Amino acid sequence: MEGGRPAEAVRASLWRDWRGGPDVHCFLCAHHCRVLPGERGLCGVRENRDGVLYTLVYGRPVSLAVDPIEKKPLFHFLPGSLSLSLATVGCNFTCAFCQNADISQMPRDQGRITGRFVPPEQVVEAALRAGCLSISYTYTEPTVFYEYARDCARLAVQAGLKNVFVTNGYMTKETLTDIDGHLHAANVDLKSFSDDFYRTQAGARLKPVLDSIRRLWEMGVWLEVTTLLIPGLNDQEVELRALTEFLASVSPDIPWHVSRFHPTYRLLDAAPTPVSSIERALRLGREAGLHYVYGGNVAGHSSESTVCPGCGESLIERRGFSLGRINVKDGRCPRCGLEIAMRPREAQE
Repeated sequence: MEGGRPAEAVRASLWRDWRGGPDVHCFLCAHHCRVLPGERGLCGVRENRDGVLYTLVYGRPVSLAVDPIEKKPLFHFLPGSLSLSLATVGCNFTCAFCQNADISQMPRDQGRITGRFVPPEQVVEAALRAGCLSISYTYTEPTVFYEYARDCARLAVQAGLKNVFVTNGYMTKETLTDIDGHLHAANVDLKSFSDDFYRTQAGARLKPVLDSIRRLWEMGVWLEVTTLLIPGLNDQEVELRALTEFLASVSPDIPWHVSRFHPTYRLLDAAPTPVSSIERALRLGREAGLHYVYGGNVAGHSSESTVCPGCGESLIERRGFSLGRINVKDGRCPRCGLEIAMRPREAQE
């Protein structure tokens, strides 16, 4: 325990006995861990204690901060608003290029769990005091602190706030069913369209992520997708065409963010992504039929802004996480009248 009162382990959700126990089957995420007594799942934060699965991070955020919603990134959901960002330690992926490895991989790399005690009621109160319109479960992977996120989300809805998952998309159908009605938006990190990339670079598989993208859209959750473009690993044209065609088949209105990679964590020998590669990916996205494509980590680039997919009119000007001119009228392009995919229909002035 660091700060507040000692946080106790809380009985987890979404698990069952493994053939009568004492092993347990966790079906929170697509790893479907079989957890033996005294051991933890791949996430490092769910532990089998005498045949009962517990979460070790309930009420223990390691990060609590106010961000622009654009930082998630979400460009078409409550644009111009603030979101309270919440994270605990832990992750169910092992990405060599993780930008938040100091907290996401802490249980695995350092063998410890930390965080100050903040119950869900105080999280919601903090969001309201800061003038936030939403709470974002982000920085690490919200699936691994699901019980905490779910309880915060339920109270947030009662208080008139929206809930956002920034996620790797590895949750199961059962998890999405459980959160249905309390999750309003998500940004899914679609790391690649190669199962081999997922296995070797993230310790996961591709198909469960694709399944979650489809389910989230079908549930009516506002969805945006981000791909970190890493030279030599996931930037081949044939793969990007397949990825963008998949997204367009779910809906051409899904915004796609293509972010520039910078060497970090255990992937220090790869070069930063050339801006030309970002521009090529955005072109492929448009050719696949996606209406809204954006460049990330390329400050000042024109691809940060929203333009009308019908006539090219500038709709929302952005520089980094700051909004400039907003030119959306009654949810439509003022020039050609095309309805713009956005929730709500107007940006925050």
